[in-house]
Amino acid sequence: MDLRKLKTLIDLVAESDIAELEVTEGESKVRIVKSSAMPQGQMMMMQPQGMQQHYAAPNHASAPAAEPVAVAAEPTGHVVKSPMVGTFYRSSAPGSPAFVEVGSSIKEGDTLCIIEAMKLLNEIDSEVSGIVTKILVENGQPVEFGQPLFVIG
Repeated sequence: MDLRKLKTLIDLVAESDIAELEVTEGESKVRIVKSSAMPQGQMMMMQPQGMQQHYAAPNHASAPAAEPVAVAAEPTGHVVKSPMVGTFYRSSAPGSPAFVEVGSSIKEGDTLCIIEAMKLLNEIDSEVSGIVTKILVENGQPVEFGQPLFVIG
């Protein structure tokens, strides 16, 4: 389900007397709950059965800020950057093989990782074909918008 549809659903719930809305599209399920204890428009996306128990979102509101990391010389090749703030996952579920490893040959459109943001699991696809030369983020680590994730040579 794309973000425009989600925003429209959130706006509909916020502007109506509906307290809760649940929509299923394919294997994805979205539940939007409106209550006075919860900020309006908060949403939760549930994944297919095997995945939903593995990716409980940590409460980042009280987590300490990450220490800045010293960046070495600019890597050569195409740098894939995070399109959002969230939590980086190398595989679709704990115990599953990673989407890519250093040395993996990939094609444009291949899934590189998942970034979980606001309980939504977003697949990050490669914009170019090539070989993964570096993986710059550890599994389960929080990432920032624009943070380099992979280098593809």
